Amino acid sequence: MAKKDKTHVSETPATAVLREAKVAFTEHPYEYLDHGGAQYSAAVLGFDPFTVVKTLVMQDQDAKPLIVLMHGNRTVSTKNLARQIGAKSVEPCKPEVAQRHSGYQVGGTSPFGTRREMPVFIESTILELPKIFINGGRRGYLVGIDPQLCVQLLGARPVRCALAE
Repeated sequence: MAKKDKTHVSETPATAVLREAKVAFTEHPYEYLDHGGAQYSAAVLGFDPFTVVKTLVMQDQDAKPLIVLMHGNRTVSTKNLARQIGAKSVEPCKPEVAQRHSGYQVGGTSPFGTRREMPVFIESTILELPKIFINGGRRGYLVGIDPQLCVQLLGARPVRCALAE
């Protein structure tokens, strides 16, 4: 069963997937700030931003969506990513497009329980961490999980496309 924090956030599609898979996760609600991003949530919760993983909805040259999981204090090199996944180009989706693909509000996007199944790519160094904090499917809500769950539950493929921020 999931370990609960003092504040329980109601079920999201993401937590439903985690509960259904019977995996342990911790809940970390915080006061959401527009455009605060992973750096902000890490600071508010007292986490290393390297362990806070952002979920980015991007698209290739044919507008096919994909998800990239990246350290909170790193940026995706879209050129490196495209080369590694065999695409001509990759770019972030516009917020309304990302929302349509994921079913989540931008700022509350989780790779778990998305509306549409999309290929998931994970910065390989994330898999070396003992625990990560990733969006739980709502703005102002992170869940703490073993990063290997991204591979096991999402089929995430490791890539090396991080730029330091």
